[in-house]
Amino acid sequence: MEREGSPQPPPREGSSPPGERPASDLGQALSQILHRLTGPESRRGSARNAALQDLSALLEATGCDRLFAGSDTPLGGAPGTLGAVTAALEKHAAPRKEEGGADGCSAVAEKAAAVGLLFTKLLRRVESAKESPGCLAWKRGLRHLAGPIYVFAITHSLQQPWTRPGAREVAREVLALLLRVTECGSVAGFLHGEHEGEKGRFAEILGLLQPDLNKESWKNNPATKHVFSWTLQQVTRPWLNQHLERILPPSLLISDDYQIENKVLGVHCLHHIVLNVPAADLLQYNRAQVLYHALFNHLYTPEHHLIQAVLLCLLDLFPVLEKGLHWQGGAARPTTHCDEVLQLILTHMEPEHRILLRRTYARNLPAFVKRLGILTVRHWKRLERVILGYLEVYDGPEEEARLKTLETLKLLMQYTWPRVSCRLVVLLKALLKLICDVARDSSLTPETVKGALLEEATDCLLLLDRCSQGQVKVRDSMPRGFS
Repeated sequence: MEREGSPQPPPREGSSPPGERPASDLGQALSQILHRLTGPESRRGSARNAALQDLSALLEATGCDRLFAGSDTPLGGAPGTLGAVTAALEKHAAPRKEEGGADGCSAVAEKAAAVGLLFTKLLRRVESAKESPGCLAWKRGLRHLAGPIYVFAITHSLQQPWTRPGAREVAREVLALLLRVTECGSVAGFLHGEHEGEKGRFAEILGLLQPDLNKESWKNNPATKHVFSWTLQQVTRPWLNQHLERILPPSLLISDDYQIENKVLGVHCLHHIVLNVPAADLLQYNRAQVLYHALFNHLYTPEHHLIQAVLLCLLDLFPVLEKGLHWQGGAARPTTHCDEVLQLILTHMEPEHRILLRRTYARNLPAFVKRLGILTVRHWKRLERVILGYLEVYDGPEEEARLKTLETLKLLMQYTWPRVSCRLVVLLKALLKLICDVARDSSLTPETVKGALLEEATDCLLLLDRCSQGQVKVRDSMPRGFS
C-alpha cells in the first residue's frame, strides 16, 4: 500500500490529460453511437434521439487533439469512426421514398434541422482545431467528414418538397461553414480543387452518391438525383472529362425514366456533359451516338418542357457528331443527324394543335435552319407547309410562334434564295394576309407585339422582293398605313 503523499508515477505516453476521455474510450463511445444509428434499434425514434444527444455531449466534452487523434492509422482511428457516424447521420436525415406527404416531409425537415445543428457544432470544433497550434491532425480528420456533410447540406438547402425554411437555413449555414473550414471560396472550388494541382472532392462525392444511383436503388432516396444533378452542374471544363465514366451512366439512367420530371432532369445533366466534355472524349467508344439515340427517342414524347430541353441539347451535340464528316464533292452530301431531327420535328409540327408545343417547336426552328444553311433546301416543301400553317393561327398575346415562324422564313429565304422565286405567289399571299390580320386585330395583343409582327413581315416582303428580282413592290411605310 502506498503511503499518502508519495509521488505518482508519470503518465504513460499517449495517455489522456485529466478530465479528458482517452482515445480508446472515445472510439468506443463513437462506435456505440454508430451502432445505435445503424443497428436494429435505430428504428426507434427514442434511440436515435438519444444517440444524437450523446454525440452532442461527446463533441462538447472532447478536446480537439483527442477528437482527431489517430487519423493517420490504417483504420482512421476515432476520426474514421466519427466519419462513419457522420455518414450515418446524413442517411438518417435523408428523405426516403416512403416518407411522402406533408407529415413525412415535415418529419424529414425536423431530422435535418437536428442533424444540421450537430454538423455545425462538429465543424466549429474543426475550426477551433485549425486555430490551435497544438492540433495538427484536423486536416486528416476533415477528410472523413467533408463528403457526407456536403451531401447533407445540398440535400436540404435546395428548394424541394422535403425541405422547410428552417431546415434550409441550417443546411446553408452548414455548407458555408464547410467551405470556410476547407478554405474553399465556392462549391466549384470544393469539388474540383481550389488551386492548380489540387485534387478536389468531386470523385469522393460521386462515390458517396453511387450506391443510390443504380437501376435498382435510385428512386429510394428522392434527393440523390437532385444532389447529383446540382453537383454535376458545378463542375465544368477542364475538370469534368476525367469523371465521364462515372457521370454518364447515371445521367442516362435518370433521363430514361417514365416520369417527365426525371426525363428533363436527366437531359439537363446530359446537356451539361455535352457542353463541358471535349468532343474527342464523347466520340470515343461511340458515346456521342449513344447520347444522340437517347435524346432522339425523347422527341416522341409530346411534352413541351422535355422537347425544349432535348432540342437545345441536340443542337449542341450536332457539331460533335458531325465533326468527322467531310463532303468530298462530286456526289450528294450525306444526310446528317440534324437533317434527321428536323424531319421529325416538321412531321410533329404540321398536325400539332397544342399551343405550348407549337411555341416550343417554332422557338427552335430558326436554330436548325442556321445549322443546315443552304442544305435546308432539302426540307423546303415541308417547311413551307409548316410556315404557312403557323402564320395563319393566332398564338395569344405574345405571338411567339408567329414571330419565330417569320424569323424562320427570313432565314430560309436568305440561305435558299434561288428557290424562292417559284414560291413567290404563295408566300406573298401568306405575308399580306398576316399583315391584314394583325392590322385588324382588336384582341389583347400589345401594340409592341403587333409592331414586331408587322416589322418582321415587312422584312420578309423585302427579302421576297430581292429574291424574285423586284417582282414585289413594297414601301417601307406600308406597316404604318395599316395601323
